[in-house]
Amino acid sequence: MESPDPDLRALGLHLAYGDVSVVTDLDLTVPPGRITAIVGANACGKSTLLRALARLLAPKTGAVRLDGKALQSIPTRELAQRLGILPQSPVAPEGLTVLDLVNRGRSPHQTWWRQWSKADESAVYAALAATDITDLADRAVDELSGGQRQRAWIAMAVAQGTRVLLLDEPTTYLDLAHQIDVLDLIVDLNRSEGRTIVMVLHDLNQACRYADHVVAMKAGRIVAEGAPDEVITAETVEDVFDLRCRVTSDPVSGTPLVIPIGRHHTDGQVIRLA
Repeated sequence: MESPDPDLRALGLHLAYGDVSVVTDLDLTVPPGRITAIVGANACGKSTLLRALARLLAPKTGAVRLDGKALQSIPTRELAQRLGILPQSPVAPEGLTVLDLVNRGRSPHQTWWRQWSKADESAVYAALAATDITDLADRAVDELSGGQRQRAWIAMAVAQGTRVLLLDEPTTYLDLAHQIDVLDLIVDLNRSEGRTIVMVLHDLNQACRYADHVVAMKAGRIVAEGAPDEVITAETVEDVFDLRCRVTSDPVSGTPLVIPIGRHHTDGQVIRLA
């Protein structure tokens, strides 16, 4: 593991695809050792920002820095030992077993003079245990359920041994029970090992429950960031999502609970057509 307090930040970030600007003049400091959730409407720049934080997208201007160094200046193997990313809907080669997939997480630690070691084996089996999929090690990834498959990919990222883990919509396409299962796992990884985790989420209530720090984006800019109860207000939700709502306290977690108000509801009444 690297420093227990990795410093990941974006400075004056301008991101674009060709001539189309997506993120403009963005500054962000990721709280070390905490869980950060990036939220916002579709096409607001959430995943684009995450790709830049992972060096999958080079900034037009500005920079992303890890421990004071620009990501672009860090050798690829070294960066992969310090920062891991799980993209949306990753796909494994047909027939690849869970164990083989998780083994791939150790690739950044392999060189021509340093081959597979006991330390690598220990890291892989610790990752399988941490994600509770040891009994699935010999199963093919493409035979698993959605929740099991997502755990396998997270195990690979855990085996990579990085202090920073970036997750792009880790609950996409999962049913509610598996969404909660994966989010509980993410909290376990953060609490037990102190990993800094940044994840893009669509569900505001899940972001409030599972994140220590929430970043709300709109049109490529950060409009609010901080603790969930500071960021997720009725005013911010309407600004960011163009959605009227009420925000109350979650009776289970005590975190903000967003209750949308649709066109057919007003003042607690259902509008019924004659």
